[in-house]
Amino acid sequence: MKIHIFLLTALSLSLASAAEWETLFDGKNLDHWTTQKGEPVTKGWVIQNGELHRPKSAGSINSKKSYQNFILEFDWKISEAGNSGVKYRFADGLGLEYQILDDSKHKDRKNPTHRTASLYDIKAAPDTKPVNPVGQWNHAKIVANGTKIEHWLNGKLVVSIDQSTDEWKTAFAKSKYKKAKNFGTRPGHIHLQDHQDPVWFRNIRIQSLD
Repeated sequence: MKIHIFLLTALSLSLASAAEWETLFDGKNLDHWTTQKGEPVTKGWVIQNGELHRPKSAGSINSKKSYQNFILEFDWKISEAGNSGVKYRFADGLGLEYQILDDSKHKDRKNPTHRTASLYDIKAAPDTKPVNPVGQWNHAKIVANGTKIEHWLNGKLVVSIDQSTDEWKTAFAKSKYKKAKNFGTRPGHIHLQDHQDPVWFRNIRIQSLD
């Protein structure tokens, strides 16, 4: 009897946890997304085989909702010599960014903080990160909780930083964002970047921590 109750409790907790996830892209539509002008996404971003693909210049897109503290998961792959990214806490045209790049061929690879899975222009992911080759899927996770930021790549933590620390203050002061007030600290949209290169996304989901 006790085992039965335990299993039911565990199942209930598991279902409750699963219910907290919000699907932002299920492979069928873009109901959770808008253009930069807040309009429905009607062109440029294409859904094929359950994947969201930006084959040519279309403009970046934003989640309809804003989020501050969350866990975001998604799969991505990039084109040869391609560049893209997922920005978050995106407000007033700026946000923290999970960089997506062909580290082997894109010219931006020369800056370590501009390589894949890095916190763009703030903190580099290590060269030992477990990234799959161009054309293959990678799984990403972003955790933003208060002042603590984490980037994960294919199950491994590759970037961790606390915005209340001297490490953050030093890195931020050297970055292109150094004059931006409240950068990366306020609620903002999830932003899929159009950087003029083909990019693919799938299985985008978010769990609010607020």
